[in-house]
Amino acid sequence: MEATSVLLPTAYLPPLPYLRQVLLAEHVQIEVHENFVKQTYRNRCDILTANGKRSLSIPLEKHGDKELISAKRIAYAENWQQQHWRTISSAYKSSPYFEFFESDFRPFYETRYEFLLEYNTALLKKVLHLLRAKKELTFTDHYEPRPLATDYRAEWPAGPINPYYQVFSIGSDFVPDLSCIDALFNTGLETRIL
Repeated sequence: MEATSVLLPTAYLPPLPYLRQVLLAEHVQIEVHENFVKQTYRNRCDILTANGKRSLSIPLEKHGDKELISAKRIAYAENWQQQHWRTISSAYKSSPYFEFFESDFRPFYETRYEFLLEYNTALLKKVLHLLRAKKELTFTDHYEPRPLATDYRAEWPAGPINPYYQVFSIGSDFVPDLSCIDALFNTGLETRIL
């Protein structure tokens, strides 16, 4: 069933169920007034490599126990961007659509962004642009415990994902819950209907 308005957390190259909610909704709002939640898709994504499922995490500066997601700064003490891009390139260079989208994603791993929210939003907008999905993303102006929109801040419904070709799937086993770039690099614009 199509949700007319959804409220989502920010996410680093989110999995397909998240992207599905964005594509189906008439109004998409990103929560910017929640406290940062560790070990979530807010700063982590999963991809499929020759060695199996691998998590890529964006390191963040720590300033206190409770920090608003909108204030979370990206840490650059280590060169995580180069490491992420090498891992993504290695995992997807032989996928059918990597060469078509490589130049769209490479700049995100060469340009520094100060805030996690800014980085995630720019990446999500790029994915939507590549999928030719015209969506306006808006941001919350305060934290609402009981929003009128369908609330996916804690988790979004997994729902069935149509299995698709994956370069490194184990045998004929489809690996679910990967970043949307897995589908994009393997299926191109068909990502919209998975």
